[in-house]
Amino acid sequence: MVRPRSPRPPPLALLLLLLLPPPLPLSLGAGDPLPTEGRLMNSCIQARRKCKADPICNATYHYLNSCASSTSIPSPSEEEPSISEDCMEAAQQLRNSSLMRCTCHRRMKNQASCLDIYWTLHPARSIGDYELDVSPYEDTVTRKPWKMDLSKLNMLKPDSDLCLKFAMLCTLNDKCDRLRKAYGEACSGSRCQRHACQGQLRAFFEKASEPHAQGLLLCPCAPTDQGCGQRRRNTIAPGCALPSEPRNCLELRRLCLADPLCRSRLADFQTHCHPMDILGTCATDQSRCLRAYMGLIGTAMTPNFVSNVSTSVALSCTCRGSGNLQEECERLGDSFSHNPCLMEAIAAKMRFHSQLLSQDWADSTISMMERQNKNPALRSRPWVPSLFSCLLTLLLLPSLW
Repeated sequence: MVRPRSPRPPPLALLLLLLLPPPLPLSLGAGDPLPTEGRLMNSCIQARRKCKADPICNATYHYLNSCASSTSIPSPSEEEPSISEDCMEAAQQLRNSSLMRCTCHRRMKNQASCLDIYWTLHPARSIGDYELDVSPYEDTVTRKPWKMDLSKLNMLKPDSDLCLKFAMLCTLNDKCDRLRKAYGEACSGSRCQRHACQGQLRAFFEKASEPHAQGLLLCPCAPTDQGCGQRRRNTIAPGCALPSEPRNCLELRRLCLADPLCRSRLADFQTHCHPMDILGTCATDQSRCLRAYMGLIGTAMTPNFVSNVSTSVALSCTCRGSGNLQEECERLGDSFSHNPCLMEAIAAKMRFHSQLLSQDWADSTISMMERQNKNPALRSRPWVPSLFSCLLTLLLLPSLW
């Protein structure tokens, strides 16, 4: 008599899968790849295509476009122009369309066209409401890990400053090195053309991986190390990128608001680096603030470190001659030089860079993902990796069931 087989217990691998917690979200340390329109939730270019298929939407958009083109940005001494009721009514008619919720991305193709559409749809923002605009940019979540071989830094002297080390890491990366040489050539003293220099600076901070760009711009220096501080301050080639004679800050803002790209970067900065109260509570996290800050480099509102020995940043402008707008001018300057959200974001990134290039890591190849993910949540569950190893072993050895 054949003895009936007892039911097989569920595979141990299945039990392990049930016991495993959901994976933690990883904070990767690389720049976003160049997004296509399809990756954006609601690109203004896509929304405009949909609008063209609707005769009423298309006609209303064209009318709004004529409103935007017929209105100029006022000078600081002029009164803000009023927007006609017809233009405001046209904007209201599109309020429920996908156009009014559309966004852009600073790394997208056809960025200029996307921003033109965005500001056409927001006439009130593009003309007057300067204090706190809403960013036209959408945050993307697509990232990929950035790996670097720190052992190659052994080519430098052991006492080399950290700014020199980050410059070396950029040089060893083909893309970073190519983009850096491009703006270095455009911004050189003998061939300096500010417009071309600023364009190449924007290209570097848009296309280079975020860790490389942040490493160059926000490398930590000892307070007494003038050479390191000078190297950091010269990252944006201020001799060419910034005007030789500082303009009035309000005039600088007026020039920025007349350019859709600069206006968008300023709105992005206001959105992500704005202290919400007197306690300095920040509107968003530090990574978004730093990204918005770097987005201003290469525009009329390019900030920089105030000296070789300071980590404070400021606009290259003055409030002299502001008249009865002195307070407004100083408030604009303080949004950079006395901004607690920006100051802490810069300080935190410099601390991270200092730890990253400490002696303990100088002879290893690491992933930025590995370094930045050493957080309390991961440290509190050291058993997770061992379970994954066990699971893999069991799946490869079916004969053990």
